[in-house]
Amino acid sequence: MPYRSVERRRVLAAAALGRDAEPPRLSADDGVPFDAVTGVILDVSPHLIIVEDAAGGQRRLVIAPWATAWRGGPVAPADLPAGARVVIRALKAGTVAERIWADATRLTGTIKAVTGRRDLTIVLDMGAHRGERSITVPYRSSGRIRVRHPQLEPGYLFDAIGMVDGGAPLALLPATSQPPYRAAAVPAPPPAYRGVQSKISGTAVWGDLPERGVAYPMLETSDTGCADAGVSCAGLPYLALGSTLYVRNVCDGRADALPIVACGCVTGRFCDRCLECGTSPRGRIVELSAAAYVELGGDLIKGCFNARIGLG
Repeated sequence: MPYRSVERRRVLAAAALGRDAEPPRLSADDGVPFDAVTGVILDVSPHLIIVEDAAGGQRRLVIAPWATAWRGGPVAPADLPAGARVVIRALKAGTVAERIWADATRLTGTIKAVTGRRDLTIVLDMGAHRGERSITVPYRSSGRIRVRHPQLEPGYLFDAIGMVDGGAPLALLPATSQPPYRAAAVPAPPPAYRGVQSKISGTAVWGDLPERGVAYPMLETSDTGCADAGVSCAGLPYLALGSTLYVRNVCDGRADALPIVACGCVTGRFCDRCLECGTSPRGRIVELSAAAYVELGGDLIKGCFNARIGLG
């Protein structure tokens, strides 16, 4: 099991790199995360939404008068269909829904093939832990996608936000501007990095992770079974699967300590910047699960926020 040696590796890494051996801790200056409720809609009305969570329990949330919802575009919360998978930003200890994203998905990877003229079909390599995925770019969205992704060719990176409709993933919004380099030609990290920083700044994004936590680019391949791990232009140090990261949303100050649950082998290949509340340093430093991203104040449609991470 990859988690067995996490504590020992943390101590050894701290000794070698001059870092604190204790896991990152939250402070009084850190903003309190939102509550995030995830699951499948059982019933919805203008004032109440009932969701079945992963454990089979039911969550009943009052829909705030100012609440908004998204399912491929803005919709009234009461118009969301039963059976839709939702992520809900909730207030009042998770009892009041103020923002709902339904059937949202993140489509990030390396382009393997592109076919079609009006509706485009793109085969993406989404990394060792996600495999290949065939997605559709509807004609109505293709113009917007092509403006931000001019190189729809094999070998280039792709990143879009979309929805799952009838089991088919649709790319609707570009999540970023396409990097000008191929996925195999990621820029080298800055030479000034020496591996001793207690905090590193960059871009946080979200993805379809199976567990609440984060995907991190610089993991030991022996832990992850991912030969593509260990690539980043942000100059990140190596950590182990199961380690804990302190993640702070610089935009509004919300922070949390989250486990590393997956390899961010695709995330590390994006050497872009987030432009929310200022410009982040170059490079994606962490990919959060949708629930963790929402808890830290992120908007799934915007796709990124400026972040600072602490090493655990």
